Amino acid sequence: MPTLTEMDQQIAARRQDFEAAIRSGVEIPTVSMDPDRRGDIRRGAEWAAGLLRDFGAEARIVETPGHPVVHGRLATPGAKRSLAIYNHLDVQPANEPEWRSDPFKLVVDGERYIGRGATDDKGPALTALFAAAMAREAGVPLDIHFFWEFEEEIGSPHFETFLQSAPRVDSVLVSDTIWISRGKPAAPLGLRGMQTVRLVLRTGTNDAHSGLTGGPARNPVAEMCDLVAALCDAHTGEVKIPGFYDEVRQTTAEEIEGFLASGFDPKEFQRVHGFRSLRYTEAADITRRIWALPTLEVHGIAGGYQGPGVKSVIPPWAEAKLSMRLVPDMTPQRALARLTSFVVAANPDVEIHAEAALEPYLAPSGGPYVAALERAMSEGFGAEPAFVREGGSIGAVVQMQRALGCPVMFLGLSLPEHGYHAPNEFFDWQMAAGGMKAFLAYFREVAAL
Repeated sequence: MPTLTEMDQQIAARRQDFEAAIRSGVEIPTVSMDPDRRGDIRRGAEWAAGLLRDFGAEARIVETPGHPVVHGRLATPGAKRSLAIYNHLDVQPANEPEWRSDPFKLVVDGERYIGRGATDDKGPALTALFAAAMAREAGVPLDIHFFWEFEEEIGSPHFETFLQSAPRVDSVLVSDTIWISRGKPAAPLGLRGMQTVRLVLRTGTNDAHSGLTGGPARNPVAEMCDLVAALCDAHTGEVKIPGFYDEVRQTTAEEIEGFLASGFDPKEFQRVHGFRSLRYTEAADITRRIWALPTLEVHGIAGGYQGPGVKSVIPPWAEAKLSMRLVPDMTPQRALARLTSFVVAANPDVEIHAEAALEPYLAPSGGPYVAALERAMSEGFGAEPAFVREGGSIGAVVQMQRALGCPVMFLGLSLPEHGYHAPNEFFDWQMAAGGMKAFLAYFREVAAL
């Protein structure tokens, strides 16, 4: 294995190639939720398979009933252990007016790589690939597989089709999570699950003049607002559905200590996400609520006139878009059943349309893979990682754990300021370079288990 100085030199020598790779990846608009981008998804899969082959890997495009999955394998002679690295190469839409440049034309601004998908998740995927190539050059005896998905942003509805033919591996490493701050590495040991729902209320067939009908006419927007307010306390965030918290595990003092060791700063959290104020101000309260407690959030209420000024009509329908984030031991099925019972009792005319569902995940809190991850991130970034949980959801993780029956660990490289799902998203060379060292160290550690 190279020394740290040699490793730094080798990584620096690859910077130009890394920038070329992330440019070619970002400039393919692989927006999985847009049917008009299906051709771009295909181009993205072909690009990914070609890139893997350029690095000397075997690569195949695996068809599913939806978008394809790219599987690569970088084999090393004499390897006795195997590892799969999971990333997704599909991206969120980029139609926000706040973009300062074309989101699908990479902009290099010093060490920053600006464009949709740069940090979520093409930059981390390429970082892992470059590190894997370095590991093979150094003779690390590890077979490294790449599972590159194109449906993560829509809940991984067809990833299990790929897993039916996926190779058996000893463990999986996911690189699709976010640190709390640049100065402190963070590795999640758990993910929240999710159940999304649309509530629709139809009380008429057309707009009605409010002067002629207001009063006796039912107003679906007002009723929907009343229902949403009954589901969740707007001031505390507490969910009012009976039994909603029944399966939630009590957060231990050790877990809270780990959360606080992440370097979480409430003021920085507020600044990075652009909030004017927060419901809670203490780090322990905030981290517990975003990592260890379930939530019910309202993402939009539609209905009635939305143009300039006021059109004084009673609208015929209203819709609310909701999600429930779920923690370990909760299930989407039970959460949806409790929500349904509550809504039916509160307003039996509301239609309940269940959308995407993802189960929560909890990784082992100790053992050889956790120890390997701790040493690897310390070597890559010069600081011991804090072990936390992730507030978001990755549907493929539970699917891989269930299908492959092996540990699934996390080595994420994104930062809050990188702008996951936000306009002007970016990745940066500092995280890429440190990530290559951390991945390389992890490969060495895992190969020796």
